[in-house]
Amino acid sequence: MSVQNVLDNIKENSIQFVDFRFVDLLGHAHHITLPATEVDADTFVNGVAFDGSSIHGFRGIENSDMVMMPDTESVFIDPFTTHPTLNVMCNIYTPDGERYDRDPRSIAQKAEEFLQTTGIGTSAFFAPEPEFFIFDEVRYESSMNASSYVVESEEAAWNTNRKEEGGNLGSKIPVKGGYVPVAPVDSQQDLRSEMVRLLQESGLRVERHHHEVATAGQAEINFRFDTLTKTADNLMKFKYIIHNTARQYGKTATFMPKPLFGDNGSGMHVHTSIFNGDSPLFYDKGAYANLSELAMHYIGGVLYHAPALIAITNPSTNSFKRLVPGYEAPVNLVFSKGNRSAAIRIPIAAVTPKGCRIEFRTPDNTANPYLAFAAMLLAGLDGIKRKLDPVALGYGPFDKNIYELPEEEKKEIRSVPGTLDEALNALEADSAFLTEGGVFTQEFIENYVAIKRAEAKAVAIRIHPHEFSLYYDC
Repeated sequence: MSVQNVLDNIKENSIQFVDFRFVDLLGHAHHITLPATEVDADTFVNGVAFDGSSIHGFRGIENSDMVMMPDTESVFIDPFTTHPTLNVMCNIYTPDGERYDRDPRSIAQKAEEFLQTTGIGTSAFFAPEPEFFIFDEVRYESSMNASSYVVESEEAAWNTNRKEEGGNLGSKIPVKGGYVPVAPVDSQQDLRSEMVRLLQESGLRVERHHHEVATAGQAEINFRFDTLTKTADNLMKFKYIIHNTARQYGKTATFMPKPLFGDNGSGMHVHTSIFNGDSPLFYDKGAYANLSELAMHYIGGVLYHAPALIAITNPSTNSFKRLVPGYEAPVNLVFSKGNRSAAIRIPIAAVTPKGCRIEFRTPDNTANPYLAFAAMLLAGLDGIKRKLDPVALGYGPFDKNIYELPEEEKKEIRSVPGTLDEALNALEADSAFLTEGGVFTQEFIENYVAIKRAEAKAVAIRIHPHEFSLYYDC
């Protein structure tokens, strides 16, 4: 879309405000709103200034001036604002006109540019499957003398005996019993459908929605794949619409990986493929799971670098509450066709040559999508460059239920890091694949690790409520 098209859009839709957005290092969106009367062609040349020192992980106060440069391909009309508002995603630049090397969106674009320089292919396509919970209420506290959280859901298994206004009507979802039931057990059909309607109006092609496995309102909505940066943009739009639609219904949505103890967590399985023009590069009919040698090397790269990669794709302490054996958690660093106990699954049902892809099941929604998709691509490209053979490296294929293997066989299978600190250690030891082509800088990685170390320490030094039940009477 050209600048003129955007300006025409503003006029034709009687837009009153234009909302300029960017994403910080942690994957949180920020925005500055201009009256539409203040937006003209020069706005798309000069950008919108903001204070980078007020954004966590960006710049110090002594060098804080930064510029948002709008991307005309990312506009959509906000479905929630009272006054007609056009939203546009931006890249971040310095006042000197240089692309800011801590801007996650610019890193994603550099990863796409690097792919093209390798001569391997022209485009990498990504399709995340974001899972999330829809709760009726959330309360939490972390202070000097108290630490607690409570979530509530009318669907929850723990509410079978709750006294409700009008009487308890039953139809609660058991633990691990929430996969695709019909109403009245699935009480959120209309809410999810409204989410889908708004996603479609915003330009996303939605493929399906359903209730997920966990009790208490776990959901999944899938949207169509696209190129790396566009998919990350779409995921930011997706989260914005999910959060705000839930709020309009008097509920709250969370993409937190493990908000409930003792039931499935929420992941973000990511499907990936590489094309050269219109030609898919991952397909080879008759090979294992119809995967080409290039695709196998890509898998080799992702699994080889997985411990470091997980510091970016699963970057929260809560991520590792989900990444435990059981609960369908993909903790095993192996690949398989159709096997959901493996970190990488190759879908084989109803797959065409252009639909041939790999599914990395470990990531979750605390990841910044621009960084996570870029890092995944770089790990796979390193595997192609070095011709890493996942079979020779002992990564499979494993076409059995790994959770039910004898202990001796399980010992041969590498697992994901057990904590965020372990993943950050792996990233510090194995980051060269990320700096290829200048996509990530070493300074960015060091800054990222420092911020995440601080998060891990903040959780580690706090007193957990369960410790009272374990140690109070010692």
